[in-house]
Amino acid sequence: MQEIRDNARKLMEPQCRVCPICNGKVCAGQVPGMGGLGSGSSFGNNIDALAKYKFNMRLIHGVTDPDTSVNILGKQLALPVLAAPIGGISFNMGGKVSEEDYANAIINGCKAKSIIGCTGDGVPAFIHQAGFDAIRNAGGHGIPFIKPWEDDELYEKLARARDTGTDIMGMDIDAAGLITLRKMGRPVSPKPLEKLTEIVKSSGIKFIIKGIMTPDDAQLAVNSGADAIVVSNHGGRVLDHAPGSADVLEDIADTVKGKITILADGGVRSGGDVLKLLALGADAVMIGRPFSIAAIGGLQEGVEKYIDTIATELQQTMVLTGSPSAGSVDKDILFSS
Repeated sequence: MQEIRDNARKLMEPQCRVCPICNGKVCAGQVPGMGGLGSGSSFGNNIDALAKYKFNMRLIHGVTDPDTSVNILGKQLALPVLAAPIGGISFNMGGKVSEEDYANAIINGCKAKSIIGCTGDGVPAFIHQAGFDAIRNAGGHGIPFIKPWEDDELYEKLARARDTGTDIMGMDIDAAGLITLRKMGRPVSPKPLEKLTEIVKSSGIKFIIKGIMTPDDAQLAVNSGADAIVVSNHGGRVLDHAPGSADVLEDIADTVKGKITILADGGVRSGGDVLKLLALGADAVMIGRPFSIAAIGGLQEGVEKYIDTIATELQQTMVLTGSPSAGSVDKDILFSS
């Protein structure tokens, strides 16, 4: 992994320095790029929110080979991990790896390790097309995400996402604040419940709504008929001064757990971070920037090695907290002073 990270650093500068600790401080305000919007506080809040939680170390138990697998939306995953949807490689990640090579590395690397990769959307059109092609070529093994476009573009992309052969798609409604797209004549917008319900129904397959940060919105997502939500502030890239995902996850889970599948992302840097979000109520976790570094630095091999790293860290943390199964993590593994 160190070789992969060193190579990624060469390829991603100046957009990303592949810092020893990816906390958004050096790249604050660098959007496009890999940073957080404005002050970068929302990016940093993701990191800080997770760091607040500590583990109760327990070793008088019989957990030696914990089960890291989970069933998410009818998919059996070897780990409770998905690669988050990310696009725009040419202007966010140095441009030395093509959108096509990046999407293929994510989708095929995740498939090889029995988890799921997601693909992103944006402008120009080759961003979403590279993702769609990668999923189609992988036999539909992947989740395409589209942005909350308006009408004609929205429904066209819903149809094209479905045509990849996937049986799950998503919408990152947290992209509704991307004013740059509106200025380019490609507006994205928030969706009222009636419209969102129509979108979910017209998708014809399982549907994920990404960008939920309050219990109220989580309940509305349930009401829309969606199959899953992602608790996410879009990596801190759309709204400055938003709380970290881990700060709001527990309240959201208290409201909709059991009614809808709960995914969460934001600041995940280790297998331990994955376990923390599971303990706070997530059914599985999305990881963004670390997957990007692995894909840029080593393509599919890099993605696979990164997944192996996360798996080892997760297993170790589960043993040291006495957690037998990723599908039923007890909140008591978290220390409370």
